[in-house]
Amino acid sequence: MVALTLALVAVAGTPAAADPPAPSHHPGPRPTPGGVETGAGIRLLDAPVNRREDSRAHRYIVDHVAPGTTIKRRIVVENKAEIRRPVAVYPAAAEVGPDEFVFAPGRTPNELTSWISVERTEVPLDPDEEETLWVTIDVPREASAGERYGVVWAEVSGTGQQMIRNVGRAGIRIYLSVGPGGEPPSAFEVGPLVGGRDADGRATVTAEVRNTGQRALDLTGELALADGPGGLSAGPVRTETVTLGLGGTATVRIPLDGRLPDGPWSATLALASGWTKRTVSGTVTFSGKAVAASAGRDPDRTTAVLAGGLVVSALVLASFLGLVHRRRNRLTPPLRAR
Repeated sequence: MVALTLALVAVAGTPAAADPPAPSHHPGPRPTPGGVETGAGIRLLDAPVNRREDSRAHRYIVDHVAPGTTIKRRIVVENKAEIRRPVAVYPAAAEVGPDEFVFAPGRTPNELTSWISVERTEVPLDPDEEETLWVTIDVPREASAGERYGVVWAEVSGTGQQMIRNVGRAGIRIYLSVGPGGEPPSAFEVGPLVGGRDADGRATVTAEVRNTGQRALDLTGELALADGPGGLSAGPVRTETVTLGLGGTATVRIPLDGRLPDGPWSATLALASGWTKRTVSGTVTFSGKAVAASAGRDPDRTTAVLAGGLVVSALVLASFLGLVHRRRNRLTPPLRAR
């Protein structure tokens, strides 16, 4: 008989794309079908000296190295289960699509994972206990140039029902560029800011972004509004993380409070991927009202129904007036001839 495996997944800083998402570095324990909670936490301790100002390098393993280089990073793994459990630590494959970071299922390998070793592949830990481990990446001398992607997972299996195995895991992304000389440039373009309202009436600002560089990007930032009606201002409001592959495009969408007046507003959007930053400004308005779901029906049919209703109403009214006229004729006594 086949056992069912349930996966609960989070990746440091962002939701996982290939498995059910969780929104934080350390996902809180979740109930398993057997009643015993399970989960794992993981975080990065080290960033290269030359990347201390790169915010991505404090969340992910991000680097550019020459062939034949060995790099090391310290990670912290944690058991978030309610009981003592072994935490498995292992690398797995990933790739970056046009607008998302995609994790391969399970322990799927790729070229990068064959270069990665973990100090200990399994660590027994008590509830909420942590352990620091070294992750080593040995890049072969014959490695070709290019950027490679992967993830280091920390995984805890639950003790659910006999035919159900619940798995909780969290991971740290890897963006490793290999090649001689300096790092390939990172760059992106931001299109004009566009204001509007969604179907629920919430004010929104959107902007198209495009990766014009030679490395994958993780864009985050803030939107600020100023010079609104009566001198109002709003924000800054944080954006969600958007991942862009080489040549990829995506839409950054920032939902705002539905009570904001239409404007106009002076809007400034600042986006960054590590130390690569861009800022764009413009005037936006939130004109237009939410479109009700029923507004999409055929206008000809709506007109016909309305006209039909008016005709029926007119016929009913005419019938009623005729009935009243006949009753009055019956009740009025005839005049006598003189």
